[in-house]
Amino acid sequence: MRLAGPNVLMTTAQASTGLIETYFIARLGTNALAGMALVFPMLMLVQMISAGAVGGGMLSAVSRALGGGRLAEANGLVWHAVAIAVGLGVLTTVAALLAGPHLYAAMGGSGASLAAALAYSDVVFAGAVLLWLFNALAAVIRGTGNMLLPAGVMCAGTVALIPLSPALIFGLGPLPHLGVVGGAFAVLAYYGAGIVIFAGYLWSGRGVLHPSVRPPALSRTALASILRIGAVSAIVSATTNVTVATATGLVGVAGPSAVAGYGTGARLEYLLVPMVFGLGAPLAAMVGTAVGAGDVARARQVAWTGAVIAGLLAEGIGLAAALRPEVWLHLFDQDSGMLAVGALYLRLVGPFYGLFGVGLALYFSAQGAGQVAWPLVAGLLRVTVALGGGLLALHLGYGLEGLFLALGAGLSTLAFINAGALASGAWLGRSRTTTAPPPAPHRT
Repeated sequence: MRLAGPNVLMTTAQASTGLIETYFIARLGTNALAGMALVFPMLMLVQMISAGAVGGGMLSAVSRALGGGRLAEANGLVWHAVAIAVGLGVLTTVAALLAGPHLYAAMGGSGASLAAALAYSDVVFAGAVLLWLFNALAAVIRGTGNMLLPAGVMCAGTVALIPLSPALIFGLGPLPHLGVVGGAFAVLAYYGAGIVIFAGYLWSGRGVLHPSVRPPALSRTALASILRIGAVSAIVSATTNVTVATATGLVGVAGPSAVAGYGTGARLEYLLVPMVFGLGAPLAAMVGTAVGAGDVARARQVAWTGAVIAGLLAEGIGLAAALRPEVWLHLFDQDSGMLAVGALYLRLVGPFYGLFGVGLALYFSAQGAGQVAWPLVAGLLRVTVALGGGLLALHLGYGLEGLFLALGAGLSTLAFINAGALASGAWLGRSRTTTAPPPAPHRT
């Protein structure tokens, strides 16, 4: 809890950046809100992969190196993280600019809502390198057990966005009226400022790590130690976004108001991901350090404890949303069609949020141990159950109710498979490769 407290605050603040933008952009009308709903799954996919998947690989590699007493290796991983972030940031920009128009149209975007989606997407993804670098440096710092600095930077940035976003969206004084793209420029400014602070901390020598000023020659072994976990974790992260994006397309046949309603309701599910990540980053760091030091019993105890805490936290949010969905939905719009679909989603899927929290927490624990095969299986089966069941429900005439119940069944699948794998020793059991702790380990 000591490590998770500031990290939960940090990730909640980071998730709030999207909510702050949505709140102000909703003042521009339902089409602007629907446009944001179209872009949000793709933006969250990049956020989740950069912070939780590839970032998780960076965190895991650093924590396991420190747990094994390999400080020089940990220092070298900083520059490797930077190189990976820059490369993947450029690829993200190219992919978003080329595929964005086709993707948003396939998800149900048309006319003014599609135009709003493209206007926001083109700007925010043009600066994708900033997003990747921000999350990479934060992940490296968290891998040393320092959760306070990333938390402080992200909380301060969120506070700064409250006046900056509306100033750029609506225009204030000398600032121009930019509309939906104003929110994108505000977020990129937030990432840029955060990068400067994180880099200053790492290269000032004030922390556990002391990376060299000049970048070293890249090592295939170091790159592989990050990307081996990050690549598989990226697929796991993508399952949530594929599920929401495809479901958005299925809901889209009912029109822009239905898309806005489901997209607004699903934002609460998305909010759970960074909140559980607030627990997941300490889980990954603690499990990784324990595994690096050969203490598998401690790693297992940490994993179960985190799963229980995450499950209770997520279930509380889900039940509150199911009982009073209008409290959440009224923050964004008053359109009757949006409110009806959003309320239906939250009433049916909200009670499954606790299982989603358990599944996510166990995924982060497996990531810290460097064993992500079973979370991959769980994520793929979640997509199969949710979308396969949803398509079947629509085909049989059960409508959106059947689709949303299938989405809830997918969340249950994620939890039960990950919990079963840990209980059977399928992934943590294979981590027992060190029979005695190495000298002078760094414990998180």
